[in-house]
Amino acid sequence: MAGTIVLDPIDDELVIPAPDVSHLVTEDDTPVDNLFSERQMALLRETLYTSWDGPGAGRTFVAMANVAVYATNFTPPLVPDLLLSLDVTPPDEPMLKEHRSYFLWLYGKPPEVVVEIVSNRKGGELSNKLLDYARLGVAYYIVYDNEGEISEEPLRIFTRQGARYIESTERWLAEVELGVTIWRGVYNGMVGDWLRWVDKSGVLLSTGSEAKAQERQRAEQERQRAEQERQRAEQERQRAGQERRRADALAAKLQELGIDPAEIVSKP
Repeated sequence: MAGTIVLDPIDDELVIPAPDVSHLVTEDDTPVDNLFSERQMALLRETLYTSWDGPGAGRTFVAMANVAVYATNFTPPLVPDLLLSLDVTPPDEPMLKEHRSYFLWLYGKPPEVVVEIVSNRKGGELSNKLLDYARLGVAYYIVYDNEGEISEEPLRIFTRQGARYIESTERWLAEVELGVTIWRGVYNGMVGDWLRWVDKSGVLLSTGSEAKAQERQRAEQERQRAEQERQRAEQERQRAGQERRRADALAAKLQELGIDPAEIVSKP
């Protein structure tokens, strides 16, 4: 029975079964709000897995979009548009009911970062959700409101201090070694002002297509560099040939005049 403390038959250690999740809703097939929100979530998630090695050598992470976060098996979940959690790995057999959401007792910790993308005035991103994520223990709470639905500022960043959030103008998230910025450009065929991750130098984390384009650019630059080296080598070969021909012509002229070129070269 879930919640019952039993003894392991091999080593007599206490074993506390995981909470019963059979009654929890892990997916309800509700679609995302709009096309921009769907792409914005995908952009944030894709760039992490494409271009980020994590916060340090050997450290893992998971990034999830629109996945329920359960603190307990008897309280409603929070469903952030995107979460980033460090030093964790997805469980084996992800389709099992007990693995299908971000259960705090399974991952052992709350996410470090939660991003909410505002699409209307009903989400409570700056009210009840702000309080809920602070209680959950999320270190950074980011609200992106590119249409100005609930705030005059498109990007709001909150840092947890104690049991509550303090708003910050700092866009570098030191605990996760990532930053955020707003970038005007095209993603998946859509022009927009996109929330994106940056590294400490302010360089955008690349999407898959951007990474391929950058690789092609590097390959082309390398090809051009190799071609320039080939041209320089050819020019040097031609110059050496011209010098040799001039020397041969001079030697021939001196011989016509009865002068031994070797004697001229050997004179001090």
